[in-house]
Amino acid sequence: MTVRYAVVGAGWISQIAFLPGTAQVENSEVTALVTGNSEGVRRLADYYGIKHIYSYEQYDQMLSDVVADAIYIALPNSMHAVYTIRAAQAGKHILVEKPLAASVEECETMVSAARDAGVFLMTAYRLHNEPGNLHALKLIKDGAIGDPRAYSSLFSFMAGPKNHRLQASHWGGPLQDIGVYCLNAVRHVFEDEPTEVSAARNTVNDPRFSEVEESIAATLMFPKGRIGQFIASFGAEQLDMNRVAGTAGEIAVESAFDFQTPTTVRLTCGSEVIEHQFPQTDQFAGQSAYFSDCILKNVAPESDGEEGLADVAILCAIESSAQSGAPRPVDLKPR
Repeated sequence: MTVRYAVVGAGWISQIAFLPGTAQVENSEVTALVTGNSEGVRRLADYYGIKHIYSYEQYDQMLSDVVADAIYIALPNSMHAVYTIRAAQAGKHILVEKPLAASVEECETMVSAARDAGVFLMTAYRLHNEPGNLHALKLIKDGAIGDPRAYSSLFSFMAGPKNHRLQASHWGGPLQDIGVYCLNAVRHVFEDEPTEVSAARNTVNDPRFSEVEESIAATLMFPKGRIGQFIASFGAEQLDMNRVAGTAGEIAVESAFDFQTPTTVRLTCGSEVIEHQFPQTDQFAGQSAYFSDCILKNVAPESDGEEGLADVAILCAIESSAQSGAPRPVDLKPR
């Protein structure tokens, strides 16, 4: 059996990643596009054999037509909630790019809408299906570095001047767009939720950053005396890495977040160093295959709406701390 997807938002991530990835998966196919440029994506639709093209104004018509079982939402952050809720009410499963929404309240409404409709809501954490990151987490869980005590991460790239991720009205910024990767990673490394966060952000004389900060740095306090830190930046050359220091060793993950570069995991225990470079995999193909498998087997996805909600709650606390200069508490139930 095959799960049919409608892609809502035919921008860069859909074109370069989701469409080619899903095309490789036997249990998934894209059957519809919803876009603001119906004529402009016709060649794209023809290339992938997508029969149905709708405008945003025709979204509800698409939902009522029998053309898709699941919806992939790749819109600006501020638009996630309204399109997700309408899809849930139409009985469609939903895969939503991260962050799940622009506020905790929106996330809660999305989760409730999916639950009430009996459909699955999954946050698009593609790294949950990436072999290198899964290997690093297994090493930590198996005690390879003893008790993990400290986490550090850096994710940066140079943002283009007209990117919607630089617009405050869409809840853009490096924290929401790439800091969420670092945040989700540290939560899984420690298998816990932070209890307090503090953050600082910088402003620079650059017209790209008239609405959002160039960079943000966050410190997260966890139970058991553990601590995590990360920096997310739109103003530096691309770098994406994680390091975890434990009582008996450390793990470093290079190309930890990029989906176009092979992941390298290095385990160091004293003088012994074991490095493993994982082969390039299509993370979006793995993500589509996983969600479709959940739908076909009626098994709730691991990276569900509550997982996305937890990250958004922490992102909001980090943002509030950066604005005020004071630490902010976090109160989340353990997952």
